[in-house]
Amino acid sequence: MTSVPGRRSSTFTRLLRHGFTDPSAAERLLDGPELAAVRDDPVLLEALGGTADPDLALLGLVRLLEAQTGATGRQELLDTLIAAKPLRDRLLGVLGASEALADHLARHADDWQALVTYEARDLHPGVTEFEHGLAGATDPVSLRVAYRRCLLSIAARDVCGTTEVSETAAELADLATATLRAALALAEADAPEDAALCRLAVVAMGKCGGHELNYVSDVDVIFVGEAVNGADEDKALRAAARLAAHMMRICSANTVEGTIWPVDANLRPEGRNGPLVRTLASHRAYYQRWAKTWEFQALLKARPVAGDLALGEEYVAALRPLVWQAAERENFVPDVQKMRRRVIDNIPTAEVDRQLKLGPGGLRDVEFAVQLLQLVHGRADASLRSGTTLDALKALAAGGYVGRADAAQLDDAYRFLRSLEHRIQLFRLRRTHLVPEGDADLRRIGRSLGLRTDPVTGLTREWRRHASVVRRLHEKLFYRPLLDAVAQLAPGEARLSAAAARERLVALGYADPAAALRHLEALASGVTRKAAIQRTLLPVLLGWFADSADPDAGLLNFRKVSDALGKTPWYLRLLRDEGVAAENLARVLSAGRLAPDLLLRAPEAVALLGDGDGGLRPRTRAHLEQEVLAAVRRADGATQAVDAARGIRRRELFRTAATDIIGSYGTESQPAEADQGALVDLVGGAVSDLTAATLAGTLRAVVREGWGDDLPTRFAIIGMGRFGGHELGYGSDADVLFVHEPRDGVDEREAADAANKVVAEMRRLLQAPSADPPLIVDADLRPEGRSGPLVRTLKSYETYYRRWSLVWERHALLRAEHVAGDEDLGRRFAELIDPLRYPPAGLGEDDVREIRRLKARMESERLPRGTDPKLHVKLGPGGLSDVEWTVQLIQLRHAAHEPGLRTTRTREALAAAHAAGLISADDAGTLDEAWVLATGVRNAVMLVRGRAGDTFPADPRDLAAVGRYLGYGAGHAGDMLDVYRRTARRARGVMEELFYGGS
Repeated sequence: MTSVPGRRSSTFTRLLRHGFTDPSAAERLLDGPELAAVRDDPVLLEALGGTADPDLALLGLVRLLEAQTGATGRQELLDTLIAAKPLRDRLLGVLGASEALADHLARHADDWQALVTYEARDLHPGVTEFEHGLAGATDPVSLRVAYRRCLLSIAARDVCGTTEVSETAAELADLATATLRAALALAEADAPEDAALCRLAVVAMGKCGGHELNYVSDVDVIFVGEAVNGADEDKALRAAARLAAHMMRICSANTVEGTIWPVDANLRPEGRNGPLVRTLASHRAYYQRWAKTWEFQALLKARPVAGDLALGEEYVAALRPLVWQAAERENFVPDVQKMRRRVIDNIPTAEVDRQLKLGPGGLRDVEFAVQLLQLVHGRADASLRSGTTLDALKALAAGGYVGRADAAQLDDAYRFLRSLEHRIQLFRLRRTHLVPEGDADLRRIGRSLGLRTDPVTGLTREWRRHASVVRRLHEKLFYRPLLDAVAQLAPGEARLSAAAARERLVALGYADPAAALRHLEALASGVTRKAAIQRTLLPVLLGWFADSADPDAGLLNFRKVSDALGKTPWYLRLLRDEGVAAENLARVLSAGRLAPDLLLRAPEAVALLGDGDGGLRPRTRAHLEQEVLAAVRRADGATQAVDAARGIRRRELFRTAATDIIGSYGTESQPAEADQGALVDLVGGAVSDLTAATLAGTLRAVVREGWGDDLPTRFAIIGMGRFGGHELGYGSDADVLFVHEPRDGVDEREAADAANKVVAEMRRLLQAPSADPPLIVDADLRPEGRSGPLVRTLKSYETYYRRWSLVWERHALLRAEHVAGDEDLGRRFAELIDPLRYPPAGLGEDDVREIRRLKARMESERLPRGTDPKLHVKLGPGGLSDVEWTVQLIQLRHAAHEPGLRTTRTREALAAAHAAGLISADDAGTLDEAWVLATGVRNAVMLVRGRAGDTFPADPRDLAAVGRYLGYGAGHAGDMLDVYRRTARRARGVMEELFYGGS
């Protein structure tokens, strides 16, 4: 092909037009002797121009022709190439897409003939056909040659579009199955004595098990072994392990023909640290007792492929039920989410933007989302139990678990990303998931995917578009609860413009929409990921805030919390990932000041809101004390120890407050608690247990720092008042008595000094200025009140109570209960005071008159000036004091003969009085209703205002918030006050009859 000097030949121009990037080199190859017979045939140039890389295809063709033995072989190839379009498309398509397969053809010049025949059975070969293709392999080298020959046919169908990506992936998995069988047969042939001892099953996992393998990927397997009849199990397992290891080496080792792929057995129980082969019983025991969530997720794709297939099927049948129980495991969904996030976090920074498999919007996003939904919903729907991602996605859509439009988009994106992955790996047959950076590589891949006009730009655009779709839909599927809530909004409301936001705020009842809009703009404006997540959350959160008495406060508090936790990576992820967490947070933040204040002081407590019932259920005293004492042991010094104890108290106060609020408000999935008494008891018990655990930890810290392991005197703390009665509120002081008893051989003065120092230091540390709420320890109910010693010995208490105790002190002792310190001493204290608080002869008339006089005096003197007595829930008519004094008078009179009355708890004592026939059912019900309502009001006032109070708030917003807590809707605060007055009036009537009128 000569041309005029200085002018480009027509061939050069045609080569450019057909997609060659180096026309000069291509022209030289076409002028070479190998192609002399066809250089002018337009069919060849047209076919080369249709490949992914015409330059690469031409070079590969020349190399293949050079490798032919003699002129006859070259002519046969050329004749077939020109005459048979199917061969021409397949062969040149492979040569233009895969440098590695071109190298194979250059080494094995006759293998091109594997692409000549193209009968119907060749369109979709399975394991049987591939086994036939590998049948002649007698060693690892010949196995590699046969494997590549089979791979040629798969690649040819792929690049020509005869098969689509899922079919290609299935064929690659079937070829892997046939290869594993061939490799195991070679291993058994090399060690027939081992093969005779054992049954060995090879179970494919991962993409091979899921029938969706890549061109180059680790083939994940698990081995199951059993002894044949009569063989020793240990010897059989060692033999099976040798066979398995040999099989792995046959596939993985590098030879003159390279490698096939690594066989990876690290998904087995205990990973690399576990035995390579286990019996079926050993596998079952491991998964029943020790397996982690990800191991059950991996079992979704388990499929027997080689060796003893019957044993493999037994393995799958034995473990399949466990797979579908995995979603019932504690922390299942968070575990799966953490795994996905951990994968992303471990990607090197330089690779994140090019990671096709593991990066955001990559293949793993699709696979994780689909697998999570399978594990959650596949428990009850067997149609979802496919190991193949696209089949499972189709089933999820058919079952209504995923929207059909979403599933279609995700299917399309996944197919594109898998096709892109295949083309990247096919080029050099190397295991990689990184999108290349060079224009030549991007051009070849883009053309192979049909992007011919501007392949580099087109490929990048399509990849980013599909990755964006995957990321968006992955979040929608994986973190579905929140986005489902968004979907329930009116059209257009899922994303807020400024104008739409203002309109909606007004409609939702925000009192200051301008301020609320500023909060929204601060939270959601900008292009950061944080702002994007906020834009997803806010449309739903605003509706939840509006369901409170003070939506503005809810939004303001959300902004404060978000500002405080803005740089904490898990905060917004938690709200996005766990729909219940977002709704719970909205309820908590819009119910008043206490919970947000506690949350801002302990931001990590947000995590409690996403743990369902387990996270919000108050912990037992034993658990709390165990945690507090453990923190004290780890601390360096009493100050640090008590700080830790107070930090735990702060967190647990938030837990209790959140439980109380959510129980009172209810959620979209859980109605409000109908029994107000149950919430009152929950709060009283939780706060009392928490206070006891805090005191126990503080006592341990102070004693350890001052005296080591043992104080020179036994020391106990006795709870009094609401503390002893398990009825503490959020803002209650801890009423206590301190009692000690010198140890044998210890001077009483030394013991007393030690006990007083302990008390002083405990009170100082618990009230020291801190970010944590103080715990006020009040000992004013001790003998002689504030005038008496702060700490007494048990003997001193005995002497005092025997000689000088007043009736009010015996009355107060009805609530006495050991809460911390020496249990034996506490028990003996209780034995000491029982005759006083449960007098065998009951109360004399003088004592009854004195109690009535004290009650009347308290009503007249202690009620704050300017307060409406009828709305004072503690001291007003029908309030807490009325109910409690009435119940306690019954206890003092009758507890000696009625064991049920020997309790420190008001409601228990009231029920016992009714059970003993000492009070009618109606009267008991009236007093109980009043006590529960008054206690609920006190709790509500503390939650709403952030400080304790015994009267209804004067501020209309606060009053409405108290009403909302008690179950009254907007505009019904007046009804709440009417109900309280009516309830208290009835209780006062019962109290006057039983307390003042009874004999």
